[in-house]
Amino acid sequence: MTALAGPPPALDGRRAGVRLRAVQMADAVALAALYRENRAYLRPWEPERGEAYFTVDGQRDNLRELVEAYAAQEMWPGVILVDGEVAGRITLNNILRGPLQSCFVGYWVARAHAGRGVATEAVRQAMDVAFGALRLHRVEAFTRVDNLASQRVLERNGFTLVGTARRHIHLDGRWHDERFFERLAPWDDGFTLAPPA
Repeated sequence: MTALAGPPPALDGRRAGVRLRAVQMADAVALAALYRENRAYLRPWEPERGEAYFTVDGQRDNLRELVEAYAAQEMWPGVILVDGEVAGRITLNNILRGPLQSCFVGYWVARAHAGRGVATEAVRQAMDVAFGALRLHRVEAFTRVDNLASQRVLERNGFTLVGTARRHIHLDGRWHDERFFERLAPWDDGFTLAPPA
């Protein structure tokens, strides 16, 4: 897997020490520990997971699927690093080509890093990947209507609220409404299919 080049400069209120890179099989140990530590914290926002998911072997299985999807150019799965340590996950999912040139972003940050600008900076960098290296035109995002912190992250990154999807996702034992956000590429002019080479 190709990692992103070094950390971004800490300018314009950006959170220093945060960077993204594509997942690697070697992340299984760190991710298993992080998922176990944050299991209760993530429960309202993540799908139900079997016990195996929280083990190193379970994370190896998950990472293997992510690496295969990345190789097929179906997604860009990344880890969020804070000062070099894995602090969360971010993924550009369901990459669509042809006339759509779009994906949707999903992310989470460990409780220890919540509220410190880590997610905001991670999404900013993911937009650089989406609109730069992946040459996409549009990124979409969904958040539960009660996940105000995640909505602020999206708004700080230039996402626009489109509307509400009723009973869109089944989490924590029931269906939840979600807010639907979008962001267009900075090179969008209403006509051009892809950015200039």
